[in-house]
Amino acid sequence: MYRIRLFAVRHARSFEWIYKCVERVMVALDPLFSRIGYNRVERPVAMIEKGVKTLLFDCKMCGQCVLSSTGMSCPMNCPKQLRNGPCGGVRDGGYCEVKPDMKCVWVLAWDGASRMKEGARKIREVLPPVEHTLKGSSSWLRVSREKAGQMRESQNAARVTLAKAFPEARLQEPAAAPLSVEPPKATQAESER
Repeated sequence: MYRIRLFAVRHARSFEWIYKCVERVMVALDPLFSRIGYNRVERPVAMIEKGVKTLLFDCKMCGQCVLSSTGMSCPMNCPKQLRNGPCGGVRDGGYCEVKPDMKCVWVLAWDGASRMKEGARKIREVLPPVEHTLKGSSSWLRVSREKAGQMRESQNAARVTLAKAFPEARLQEPAAAPLSVEPPKATQAESER
């Protein structure tokens, strides 16, 4: 398992690309997951995620995957489970103070991040502490649901902006499918005319 973890760090850039592809697929599947119900797809997706990520990264299924921020080196493999950098006890050669035969997870994280396209920026971001209630859940589903929600919000914001910019267009030719909920000024303008 340890050798595969080292392989993943050495090939962090390739895994970064694969991760982005998986994320795009999961976001594209959001309408299907919403229709089926995220609660129903959670267990099978989490099983697949656990199988893949346990093999490649020795994943502990914390439910808040940060591999793309830590050079494809899972910080949950740290005996102290530190999420924002190494402890003060890293031994000579970059080895762990608790497990002397293992390279420090954060030494590997910096190495992997240096190989990634966005790694140098992402590894410097401060990560939130682990929320233990998410343990065992699929971080793929959580992230894709959040990204799909952000996309919907941005699309809706553009529609609202358009509706606010052209309120008189509704009076001239009402749409069968409105752009969005009528802003208060547009409905007020209709009632005054």
